[in-house]
Amino acid sequence: MRTLISSAFVSLDGVVEAPGGEEGYRNSGWTFKDIEFAPEAYELKGREQGEASAILLGRASYQAFSPVWPGMADFAGYKAMPKYVVSTTLTEDDLVSDWGPTTILRTLDEVAALKETEGGPIIMHGSAALNRALSDAGLIDRYHLLVFPLLLGAGKRLFSATDKDAQKLRLVEHEAYSNGIQKQVFDVVR
Repeated sequence: MRTLISSAFVSLDGVVEAPGGEEGYRNSGWTFKDIEFAPEAYELKGREQGEASAILLGRASYQAFSPVWPGMADFAGYKAMPKYVVSTTLTEDDLVSDWGPTTILRTLDEVAALKETEGGPIIMHGSAALNRALSDAGLIDRYHLLVFPLLLGAGKRLFSATDKDAQKLRLVEHEAYSNGIQKQVFDVVR
C-alpha cells in the first residue's frame, strides 16, 4: 500500500488558506509577511520532491498550481511525476498540457484504490477541503507540517470540525528554526 502524505504550511491556529498569495483571502501570502526567510526551514519541501512518486491535489489547488509550477525550477521534480486531481467538476479539457500525466479522480473511493496500487509515496499539497475529507475518511498516513508563528483567525482549516473518535499521531521528526517556523512530521497511528 502506498503512503499518502499531507504536506501543508499551517498557522499556529490551523489555517492553511492562501499561504502563497492566492486571491480572495484577507491574509493572503502570510508565509511571506513578517516571517524572515530561513532556507533551512524549507528543506522538507525539497525532500518531498525526491521521495514522492505522485502528487494528489484538489480542484482548487490544481487550478492554482498548474499554471505556475510547471515552469518553476523549484518544482522541477514534480513535472514528470503522475498527478491525480480529485474533482467532480473538472474535465480533461481543464487540464494543462505541460505538466506531465494527470488523472482526474471523482471520489474518495478512487483515492483509496490509488493507495492500493504499486509505487512510492503520494504527496498532497494545499487542497484544504480534500485534506479534511481524506483525514475524516482515514486515508492520510503522514503529515508534513511547517507551522508558522502566526495566528490568522478566520480561514480554511487543515482539519475538519467533524465530531469523530480521537486519532493518535506519532511525532517522527521535528525541528524549530530561527524564524519561528516549526517542522512537525507525524505518522498516523492505526
